[in-house]
Amino acid sequence: MSPHDVWHGALDRLQREARPHALASVVGVAGSTPREPGTKMVITPDTVHDTLGGGHFEWQVMETAREALAAGESGTRLEAFPLGGRSGQCCGGYVHVMLELFAGAEMQVALFGAGNVGRELADLIAPLPWQLLWHDSRADIFPDTPGNERQRRRHIAPGSDGEPDVAEAVAGLPPGCHALVMTQDHGEDRAIVDALLRRGDCASIGLIGSRSKWASFRRRLADAGHGDEALAGVRCPIGVAGAHGKRPYEIALAVMAELLTFKPAETPADRRGVAPETLRAAFHPVAKSPQKKSQQRLA
Repeated sequence: MSPHDVWHGALDRLQREARPHALASVVGVAGSTPREPGTKMVITPDTVHDTLGGGHFEWQVMETAREALAAGESGTRLEAFPLGGRSGQCCGGYVHVMLELFAGAEMQVALFGAGNVGRELADLIAPLPWQLLWHDSRADIFPDTPGNERQRRRHIAPGSDGEPDVAEAVAGLPPGCHALVMTQDHGEDRAIVDALLRRGDCASIGLIGSRSKWASFRRRLADAGHGDEALAGVRCPIGVAGAHGKRPYEIALAVMAELLTFKPAETPADRRGVAPETLRAAFHPVAKSPQKKSQQRLA
C-alpha cells in the first residue's frame, strides 16, 4: 500500500483487510486553518494516506490517533486543535477533527484443518471482520477459490523428522487468538494442542471430537507436563451448548455460534460516540446574544 494513496482508496483496503487504522476528518474550523472542513486523512500505526495540511497540527493528529490505536480503542472521538496554542502554528486558527478508530479484526481465529468442517467454518467466518489463520499439513487441500484479504492460508511443512512441524506453525500465531483444532489425524491434533498449551497465551482452545477422545488426550497431555488448570481450558467437544447434528455444516454452525459467545460485547460508551452538544459546538458557531441580534435587526 502506497503512502501516497488518497484516503478513500486506503480506507477501502484497510477495511477489507481488517487492519487497525483511523479516519481523521476536519469537521469544523475557525480563523485561518491549513485545510477546509471535509478534508480527510487515513492513519495506520506505521503510515498515513492523504493530508490534513501538514505541519505540527497534522503531526499531533497522527500522534493522537496512533496512541488510541495502540491502546486498542475503537469508536469515535472529537479532538480540538487551537493552532496557535496546542499546535504552535502561526496561522492561529481553530480546528475540530473527528477521529473514527478501527482497532482491526474483531477476533483472530487460528483454524487447524481444511477438511469438511474446516471449509464450512471458513465460509461462515469469511463475511465477518475477523482474521482467519488457516493451517493444514496436506498439500493442495485448500479450496481452489481464493480467500479474502482477512484469510491467510498456510501449508504446514514437514520438519526434520518428516512429521508436520506444528510447533513452528503455532509459534507464528498472534497472542490472544482463538485456536480451533480439527485436522485429519489424532496425533497431529494432540501435537497442536500440546504446542498451544505450551504457548499459554491463546484466548481459547477448541478441539473437535468426542468426550472419549478428550479423555485419551487429557491423560497424554498430563503426562507431558500440562497441569489441570491448563487442561481445563481446552473445550472438547466444541460447539455451542445444546446444538445437535453431525453434518459438517451443522457442526460448523455450532462452532461459529460458540465463537460468537467469545466476542467482546459492546459497552454503552462504544455505541454513544461523540456527545451531541460536542458536535454542535464543532459544526456551528457560538450563538449570538439576543441583544446583538436585535441590534442587527434595527441597523
